[in-house]
Amino acid sequence: MSRAGETVMHADIKATGPSRSSFARLASMREAGLIVIILALCIAMSFASPHFLTWGNFRAMLMSFSIEGIVVVGMTILLIVGGIDLSVGSVVCFSMVVSGALFLMGLDPWTASLIGIAVSALIGAVMGFFVTVVGLNHFITSLAAMVIVRGLCLVITKGTPLSLFTLPPEFKAIGQGSFQGIPYVIIIFVVVVAIFDFLLRRATAFRKVFYTGSNEKAAQFSGIKTNQVKFWVTVLCATLSGVAGVIYMARFGAATPTFGAGMELNIIAAAVIGGASLKGGSGTIFGAILGIALLSVVTSSLILLDISVYWQDMIKGCILLAAVSADHFLHAKKS
Repeated sequence: MSRAGETVMHADIKATGPSRSSFARLASMREAGLIVIILALCIAMSFASPHFLTWGNFRAMLMSFSIEGIVVVGMTILLIVGGIDLSVGSVVCFSMVVSGALFLMGLDPWTASLIGIAVSALIGAVMGFFVTVVGLNHFITSLAAMVIVRGLCLVITKGTPLSLFTLPPEFKAIGQGSFQGIPYVIIIFVVVVAIFDFLLRRATAFRKVFYTGSNEKAAQFSGIKTNQVKFWVTVLCATLSGVAGVIYMARFGAATPTFGAGMELNIIAAAVIGGASLKGGSGTIFGAILGIALLSVVTSSLILLDISVYWQDMIKGCILLAAVSADHFLHAKKS
């Protein structure tokens, strides 16, 4: 990093220091607020439904948001850098379909899964190319990828779900087994969250994600190759989506070409509710996980209260709108 670049970056950080510290407090307040809301909902639901505070219900919620939580980690980092990925649901499905199809062709499930994850990463690399080299924005690129990848899923399966009940028990254990009573899905989720939360807080390479998302021009003057940062973060988000797809395949023993449709709504909503900004430069893994936990509690509550699935989608959409509005007003206040 050049001396002139350091001066620009330090000047930028110094100029926005008070705002950054106030935003840090706002972020912590948002996380504390999410915890209070989640606890309040749990208390309210304990009176509304006798089935809510059962281990079976909590296990189902944990299993559900743990796999989606892996995708949320990648989405949060991508939002911090200033991007967004609308194709995550399609990539999750594509990873399932590719891995499942290769297994049915005679490949062992472990190798098939690695190929499925690698192909997911390749999709991220293609999107990263169009964003950083061609110059398209993440929204349009990922929207096109969402449609193309979903179409590939239908082409590979011919619109018919792949039955994978012959998967070996040791592979199914990834999605269905447990260790000392704790499902492997939750263990994998906790490990992924711990690793990327640590990297986002401590690793120099990941600090470049914040610099790029906060002020890309200042980051460039500081010697940061911002296009490389955006490229690799895009690949990371797609790769984690591929990992989630493999876990889903192991859990359900099937690969459905329509799986994951609308998943991007939950993922983006969770990240934004947790404090990740659609304008880049802010967000935490912990906040995003609280966001997906809140949505999981809301979904479970709506199911237990026998609310129509159509109303469920509307309520989730309203929650996303509220989160985006809050993000907008927070940035307007900062400006």
